[in-house]
Amino acid sequence: MSISFHLTGAALWERMNRAVERIQERLERTARTLEQAGIPYAIIGGNAVRAWVAQADEAAVRTTRDVDILLRRSDWDAAKAAMTAAGFAYRHAGGIEMFLDTPDGKARDAVRMLFASEFVEPSHVTPAPDMTETLEIQTHQTVTLEALVRMKLNSFRDKDRMHLRDMIDVELVDASWCSRYPAPLAARLQELLDTPNG
Repeated sequence: MSISFHLTGAALWERMNRAVERIQERLERTARTLEQAGIPYAIIGGNAVRAWVAQADEAAVRTTRDVDILLRRSDWDAAKAAMTAAGFAYRHAGGIEMFLDTPDGKARDAVRMLFASEFVEPSHVTPAPDMTETLEIQTHQTVTLEALVRMKLNSFRDKDRMHLRDMIDVELVDASWCSRYPAPLAARLQELLDTPNG
């Protein structure tokens, strides 16, 4: 498929800015929906990384298209009802529970729901964090830094390694953190500490 570069100037910047705004709006709408329904949740994934990196150096904050949320399995029915009532469209795809802005929305624009204390993938060393591993950052519940790093070490995809290197770069994480994790995860963290430039 050939794509011509037809957007320039103000139109291009407006589209780029709007893409970032939509992600933030989706995150805020999700958090507000769950809070109003009294459902415990935590922001995880790229948006949690952004929140933590911003604590250390706002210039190092990286945009993300992901909105990932942690819930208790026992709260799933209530969360699904609240999100649907708020206008989100529910979809189950690839083993993931997700919500789209509209029924014909794309999975890349979804709010993905993961479950506390459950293994996200069979290959993971540890399960997802417990709901006690959260704290409030700028009015929204976010997973703790230690739990976030553990999740990223478990997944260890290209984007997870990038997020971990960002946290190392702003000195949120250092070699002393290796002792906090099981040996396989500690080895992954040490690998990143030893190769800061990839």
